[in-house]
Amino acid sequence: MTVRYLTPEGMTQPTPYHHVAVGTGTRHVHVAGQIARLADGTPVSPGDLAGQVAQALRNTATGLAGAGAGFGDVLRLTFYVTNWAPEKITDFMAGIEQVAEEIGFPVPMPPASLLGVDYLFEPDVLVEVEATAVLD
Repeated sequence: MTVRYLTPEGMTQPTPYHHVAVGTGTRHVHVAGQIARLADGTPVSPGDLAGQVAQALRNTATGLAGAGAGFGDVLRLTFYVTNWAPEKITDFMAGIEQVAEEIGFPVPMPPASLLGVDYLFEPDVLVEVEATAVLD
């Protein structure tokens, strides 16, 4: 296996993600920011954070698969969420739970950062997901 996850003693526990990923592969896979759009550009789940998280993760899974990878190969995820507020965590996590089994999303998830932003590139886009993976 090219990725090993850990949360060393002395770091906040439990969390819905691991704090550390160790990658030993030689091929790096970078999936650009994925949003809640179908392949033809049709928006998915306007105004619904959970639905958009789920679709953005589906698109991320498609990008990973195109490179021969899956979420088990992911070293790091970055989530950008518009107008972030702590009370949105329930909807955010619901989106992950909605799609986790379908796409093989590990729980706890790989090391991840969630950044609140004012605006993404179009007004209906509530979330964007980037992934970095490593393969042999």
